[in-house]
Amino acid sequence: MRLWHQFLYLTVFDPVHIATWNINGVKARIDTVKAWLEEASPDVACLQEIKSEDAPFPRQALEDLGYLVETHGQKGFNGVAILSKTPLEDVTRGLPGDDSDEQARFITARVTPAEGSSLPAIRVACLYLPNGNPIATEKFPYKLGWMERLLAFASEALEAEEPLVLAGDYNVIPDARDLHDESVWKGDALYQPESRGALRRLEALGYTDAVRAVSDDVHFTFWDYQGGAWQKNHGIRIDHLMLSPQLADRLTTVRVDDHVRAWEKPSDHVPVVGAFEA
Repeated sequence: MRLWHQFLYLTVFDPVHIATWNINGVKARIDTVKAWLEEASPDVACLQEIKSEDAPFPRQALEDLGYLVETHGQKGFNGVAILSKTPLEDVTRGLPGDDSDEQARFITARVTPAEGSSLPAIRVACLYLPNGNPIATEKFPYKLGWMERLLAFASEALEAEEPLVLAGDYNVIPDARDLHDESVWKGDALYQPESRGALRRLEALGYTDAVRAVSDDVHFTFWDYQGGAWQKNHGIRIDHLMLSPQLADRLTTVRVDDHVRAWEKPSDHVPVVGAFEA
């Protein structure tokens, strides 16, 4: 289920690889994270659900692999991080629009390209969108309110006309191509019309779903731990790279590293990696 899409360029530059991955607990899966970073070697990795406060985050283990690390953590829940091989500047934590929201789900930084690269700086936003279940509780309105704030951020960000990726676990299944069995998900917050509609509004603003820009095939990024979902390929696609027009124009390839789901002590999500060239 790995996807590739390539364009030809008269001049070839080393692409910048940007990844998103919900790791479902950095302490439980630090060896898995390190193994994938050593194998894939992305230039930037956006991690969600780190489930760690900033201070105890195993920063040194990732810095030893050549990454600079910025986190927005929370004890036992949520938490996001950006890893980069090149400097991270203008780091901001928290999604604007609700000063009372204490959940650590959003961090942004401007990534400086490597010396000699013709790529401009790229704004990277790492997000972990609320699940929203059960629907009949306050969790679903919180999810929808969070999405409204994300739409406001995304709309304002377009005014800067800079390359931007909104990378993360969106907890939204875009459409029927992105799940194994639609009947299983019809009552779930991840597949509600309101959730899917908000994601479509993000696209209507001008953002591009990187996976769908290169393929109409079925590609899953999450398989539950229960019921043999991985073995039966009963998955869903909820991890997305949403690109501003300035970055979508530079997209060359996308891949889903689904083989990582078969590793020892895996996350229930797998990495999605986009490659970008000048």
